[in-house]
Amino acid sequence: MEKFQSKPFYMKIWGDYALFTDPMTKAGGEKYTYQVPTYQALKGIVEACYWKPVLYYVMDEVKIIKPIQTETHGIRAPLNNGKNDLNSYTYLKDVEYWIKFHFEWNENRQDMNDDRDEIKHREILIRSMKRGGRRDIFLGARECVGYVDYLTENKYNNAKTAFENEKRSFGLQFHSFIYPDENENIRGDEGPLISCFSNTLIEDGCIKYCRPEECSSHHELSSYKIKSFPADSFTKVGEEHEALMVREDRHPVTEERDGS
Repeated sequence: MEKFQSKPFYMKIWGDYALFTDPMTKAGGEKYTYQVPTYQALKGIVEACYWKPVLYYVMDEVKIIKPIQTETHGIRAPLNNGKNDLNSYTYLKDVEYWIKFHFEWNENRQDMNDDRDEIKHREILIRSMKRGGRRDIFLGARECVGYVDYLTENKYNNAKTAFENEKRSFGLQFHSFIYPDENENIRGDEGPLISCFSNTLIEDGCIKYCRPEECSSHHELSSYKIKSFPADSFTKVGEEHEALMVREDRHPVTEERDGS
């Protein structure tokens, strides 16, 4: 049977600074950002807008709208002996990304099959994007506050990027994590957290992401128990959608906010 995929969504993400940390730079206390966002960072931003355990998001591609600029800050770090050290954190500056993504049903959550309503999940997510998300948006690190907005398919397809007619490879980079509760090969209530790495290629300002399971390198990390969600621990999508429609009638949102 063909795997379910929702219709695609389009989102604009922007902010003054971003820090998509290269794990190779963490050992000495310094942090240096990747030049482009990781799949996992973008997935986390989407989840901050709307998430339910019955689904998981798949990032399809990202467009780099503004030129890549970096800026280094000196960060004071306290030591165990009461003294301070000075670390260098290199951030991306003045960033803007347009992303395309979709969601799929989490097959490990068969107990939530009655919550599989694509239209209602879609409408809730779109309204959340138009309002700037439900939770705080961070661009890779907590000190890098970001903003989001909904995009139409037409506007996304006609976007002008900072790298038109260019092709550039960033080499092997961290891509994402495969969590036990999203891993369909897991049997039982426990499994490993898997880190994924892949080659990152930007072409005409667009990075097309492979799926986590398709990455060229995987590493098993610690084992985790799959979190359970009792029926009374979350709101059913039908109830949430109905409540949202009532609030929407009272406080309608504009079609799109200015993120310039």
